Amino acid sequence: PRDDVPQNRELRLKQQYFFVAATFQDIMRRFKKRGLPLRELPETVAIQLNDTHPAIAIPELMRLLMDDEGLGWEEAWDICGRTFAYTNHTVLPEAMESWTVDLLGRLLPRHLEIIREIDRRFLEQIRNSHPDDPALLKRVSILSDEVSQTVRMAHLAVVGSHTVNGVADLHSRILKQDI
Repeated sequence: PRDDVPQNRELRLKQQYFFVAATFQDIMRRFKKRGLPLRELPETVAIQLNDTHPAIAIPELMRLLMDDEGLGWEEAWDICGRTFAYTNHTVLPEAMESWTVDLLGRLLPRHLEIIREIDRRFLEQIRNSHPDDPALLKRVSILSDEVSQTVRMAHLAVVGSHTVNGVADLHSRILKQDI
């Protein structure tokens, strides 16, 4: 749906989540049939995030691992980081998907909690590694600090993936330098 109507944006988020959740139900069902420990999920499952549309998969896998499977944050985050890779197809601002915190919190409150914690931990790492660059925090944060706070899905995909690239060398350079 077009983005110029709030109901359309809501429908698009619902559609994206539906496809991600259904895919993970199938992935987890198939994985559990193999009888392997969850820590081995990344050895048998690789998830390629093609652009930002499926990026809600990162908090969805965290939710499944923690809430349904009983793993702690560190173990779940390690599994996620080894499972996801992200490819960006365009760096045009209109293609760099974001969701308002209000919409995400209304439709997927648990996912928003998880995203906030991912962002908090990520920014803590950035503060420790770049203590003399406070402006960097604002640029790389998953959560924007605009008047209407948003979740920047490209930032989430970058933070939650073991490998990040653009479809062209230029895209990769822009991802590294600007995003």
